[in-house]
Amino acid sequence: MSGKWYVNRFKACGIFSATVSVINPRTGAVTGTLNYLVRAYAYSGRDVPNWAYQVELMEVSSTGTAKGMSASGKVKCLGKCKVTKSTFPAQKMSQNNDVVGQFLLQTTIKTSPKGQKGEGQASAAWLFTKAGVTPSNEISLSPPPVRCDNALPGTSKPGCVMPYIPEMVYAKAGEYPELAQHIEDAQNTQNLPGKHGTTRYLTRLTDKTKITQNRDTSCPSSLPRPTGKQCDEYPFASTWQGAKTGGSYSRRMIAAEQNEGGGRALGSFYLYNRIIEKDRFLMWIK
Repeated sequence: MSGKWYVNRFKACGIFSATVSVINPRTGAVTGTLNYLVRAYAYSGRDVPNWAYQVELMEVSSTGTAKGMSASGKVKCLGKCKVTKSTFPAQKMSQNNDVVGQFLLQTTIKTSPKGQKGEGQASAAWLFTKAGVTPSNEISLSPPPVRCDNALPGTSKPGCVMPYIPEMVYAKAGEYPELAQHIEDAQNTQNLPGKHGTTRYLTRLTDKTKITQNRDTSCPSSLPRPTGKQCDEYPFASTWQGAKTGGSYSRRMIAAEQNEGGGRALGSFYLYNRIIEKDRFLMWIK
């Protein structure tokens, strides 16, 4: 089966091509072929402990004894998860009828104490049958693994995410131009991590004591602030690359409302994308 998955933080999709051949067991001759596509989707929820997976089998062409075959299947879940619903009854393949399998999965991580996390991966499997024809081998397809957790600061709700590294965007022509310019300069002139298009990721820090130490190192209270300005640090105090935990940093006095608003936006980014302790992310300055 050939194809690839396209993944963001809460969705994965892909189209895959495959061929099934019917072979006469006595002569070894191919008596029919079925060419088909698999259209697959997976969806997780930022504030629910379960996710969905669906596969659609679409006939492209069929010949000989492979014409009129039916497909049916099932799903299993590996890791910290269980199957709560599996619907993939026998359905006849044709160019006018897509065969559909639908599945619901749920994490089995504990609901308490806070800080639990674990990965689960669904695997759908199906086979083709027809009267008078030996059933096919089982064919399987798995979407990317899903990480579920109850470890996100700011909410008690568990949720699940795909293995995609999110990016926070600040625009130099947006609400926080001074903040955006500071980050861009820090990345470009000091070679600090987190830049869009690189693998030098920022990783989230959630320990409040360490966050305070990062902030006190980069922007101590003894540092004079001009009127209307606040001290902005990069990398963020809420990352392991911050001034104390990481070592290298930049600071700049920027407009107080931009520093505060940009901080709130970063907090919303963490919450929306379920960025928990040591999750990686990047900064995209436009």
